[in-house]
Amino acid sequence: MTMISRTRIKICGLSKPEDIAAAVEAGADAVGLVFYAKSPRYVTPEQAAALTAQLPPYVTPVGLFVNAAPEEVADIARQAGIGLLQFHGDESPEACGAAAEATRLPFTRAVRIGPDFAPADLLEFEFRYRAASGLFRGLILDALVDGYGGGGKVFDWSLIPKELAPRVVLSGGLSAQNAAEAIRLVRPYAVDVSSGVERAKGIKEPVKIREFIDAVRRADAALNPL
Repeated sequence: MTMISRTRIKICGLSKPEDIAAAVEAGADAVGLVFYAKSPRYVTPEQAAALTAQLPPYVTPVGLFVNAAPEEVADIARQAGIGLLQFHGDESPEACGAAAEATRLPFTRAVRIGPDFAPADLLEFEFRYRAASGLFRGLILDALVDGYGGGGKVFDWSLIPKELAPRVVLSGGLSAQNAAEAIRLVRPYAVDVSSGVERAKGIKEPVKIREFIDAVRRADAALNPL
């Protein structure tokens, strides 16, 4: 397998124009908008539409949903100008596939990994979602916490099968301080950060966004010397 030379980066839970500007300026590949009303990072479809209108070409707006009906997902995605769906609740493969079909958008599926997970469980999880829909694009690996994501907790990266790692988005407790270690040990396709670039819950810090992305780029350079 060809080594991935550049780890893709998603900054999630953005809610203000200055958040989008900071992520774009720092070099993010994707930005995440949370459509889960119980989250401190929640945005309305109208707010999201104003945020996605700021994006330049090739920065993907990702919509995060938790146990939403396919019709709701489709309506929000259309209003907000979403390019990729992220399911972060208890959605079955069939529910994710139905919502993706309703929007005609690709999707990713978050897995909240607790201590009882085994590497084979992740491979089976991926197989089930890939078999359910041709619009499935990959797993987001997050820590098992109360609620649905954004808990700032790291899980045991050794649970990630080596053959799966190049296809996953690694999340859960990432920050500028541990990004290099995560990339060196896991070699994921992408990383996804939210609480690790905040100064308070739901409040993004532009300096932390830049530091995180810089740390990822340095890690990539160390693994791919000229």
